[in-house]
Amino acid sequence: MTLQEIVAQLNLTCLTKPRDFSTVRIRSGYASDLLSCVMAGARYHGVWVTLQSHSNIVAVAALLELNAVIITENARPDQDTIEKANEEGVNLFLTDKPTFWVVGKLWEMGVRDS
Repeated sequence: MTLQEIVAQLNLTCLTKPRDFSTVRIRSGYASDLLSCVMAGARYHGVWVTLQSHSNIVAVAALLELNAVIITENARPDQDTIEKANEEGVNLFLTDKPTFWVVGKLWEMGVRDS
């Protein structure tokens, strides 16, 4: 599954600089709003689904080299957070859907936790 396929099928809004997502492979996903849980449970190069939109999500995503962070329920990060994500190469996406819906769709698309 490519990140481009996920973006298209979930109708995600890219908040950071657009890139060629068709070459970015997503094999795992993780959903949590607790940063410590994400650091312990998310897999490198996966996708993280969260309601959090503050700047600490960028630090965690960069540390784990996550390919994408999907922010749910229109919890829009401020401009400083978006700029920090661009500097760190972290891809931030936005959806108005709830986390549960996004995770269910990712599962249907074949994104698993390992």
